[in-house]
Amino acid sequence: MNSAQENFVTKVPEVTLLFWIIKIAATTLGETGGDAVSMSMNLGYLVATGIFAAIFIAAVSIQIVARRFHPIVYWGTIIATTTVGTTLADFADRSLGIGYSGGTSLLALLLLLSLVLWYRTLGTVSVESVNNSRAEIFYWVTIMFSQTLGTALGDWTADTAGLGYTGGAALFGALLALVVIAHYGTKIPKPLLFWAAFVLTRPLGAVVGDFLDKPIVSGGLALSRYSASVALLAFIAACLVLFKHRPAENGHLLRKNA
Repeated sequence: MNSAQENFVTKVPEVTLLFWIIKIAATTLGETGGDAVSMSMNLGYLVATGIFAAIFIAAVSIQIVARRFHPIVYWGTIIATTTVGTTLADFADRSLGIGYSGGTSLLALLLLLSLVLWYRTLGTVSVESVNNSRAEIFYWVTIMFSQTLGTALGDWTADTAGLGYTGGAALFGALLALVVIAHYGTKIPKPLLFWAAFVLTRPLGAVVGDFLDKPIVSGGLALSRYSASVALLAFIAACLVLFKHRPAENGHLLRKNA
């Protein structure tokens, strides 16, 4: 990395407890918001995916051209990835007929390929190294695949595996706890643990979102998707206004030649 890159302020946030709280809220919003457009508005998965894909591309473009870290821009882009991930996963699982297991397998492969290509191209998949346009493109493509995978994985766990929404939430919460233990108690590279946690928070948000808005007979609370989405958006906005957000720096790098 040259000196210019070393002095570059990353445009992604510092990974703290607040980061993960907002991330889970954003992924839950992605589920309720995506379902609101595709189901409640009766637009269907394909049309909804087209709408959210356009928003996603616009949000990523704004994030890339920005000269410094903007919390609202960053988290707006994250929300865009969760909504397009929700409708895209539903389209693949249901409209294309490949099922939850097929969609999960396909998206897991795409996520792995994205990480491998990113690592082979730039020598690191660390969040703190996202300090140029190429790294940002890899970062957001990887996030989009992880959000889509998380939706399919959450649906597979709740429906096909028969755990239900609360069972799925308990499972992914436990897996996240194991990642936290590994973070503090093992020497597993921190970037790998970050992406593991990033992926796991998405199915957690997916099953929580479904729990909020699915019918009571299906194990949900039957809340309005619109009301749930507005409440989650208000919570995220409050977190952005009330707490200080700093860009990531001085993190753990996973390099080819470390």
